[in-house]
Amino acid sequence: MSLNPRLIFRWTAFLLAGGYCIRMLVFGGWDQFGGPFRFLTVWALFCSFFAFSRMMAIEEGRSTRRWDGFICMTAVINTMVVMLYWRLYFADPASVTPDGELAAWHLELYLHGLGPALQVFDSLFIHRCYRRLGAGFAWLCGVVGVYLLWAELVLQPLNTSPAGRVTSGLPYPFLNNLELSERLIVYASYFTSGVVVLLLYAGIAWAIRRRFPAPATP
Repeated sequence: MSLNPRLIFRWTAFLLAGGYCIRMLVFGGWDQFGGPFRFLTVWALFCSFFAFSRMMAIEEGRSTRRWDGFICMTAVINTMVVMLYWRLYFADPASVTPDGELAAWHLELYLHGLGPALQVFDSLFIHRCYRRLGAGFAWLCGVVGVYLLWAELVLQPLNTSPAGRVTSGLPYPFLNNLELSERLIVYASYFTSGVVVLLLYAGIAWAIRRRFPAPATP
């Protein structure tokens, strides 16, 4: 009996995402309101867990619903997390971490490296979900919009840490040093970068479809 390499890949990715989701729920830190869900990284992690569960269901023939828009969004959000986190960290570690220090190496490697890479790889080469960008764009607008409202309307008034020169409670320390108008500009730039990534992945996916025929099974 031959092994299905795609199923092995997806089971591995699913179990890794599930394991880190459980770790985040137990050890993610609940000293502030919202706990680990204050951070976009954790939203991306749980989106990946759900996305891999749906892709594995398709692989095993338990579902025919593709969730293309959601999976596109998840790949883009994960890429945004990696790009923004490491750019901010190398510019000023204290801008994205409470004490300027990275967490456990395996956690950082997964959340800001391996996990997003697995999600992007599946979305491009296996699931091939970038044919209808409207759904992906709608999911991206929805998730980013809800996260920003969550941060500004819930986290900021209910939390006292981290604190900055202007406000307190926003999950990433540098945001608390910015006025609302400045934060809106930052949010708009980040969302624009997400749209650019979505279009970039759509272009790569188009090239992949032309170069490699689609697999026979889902």
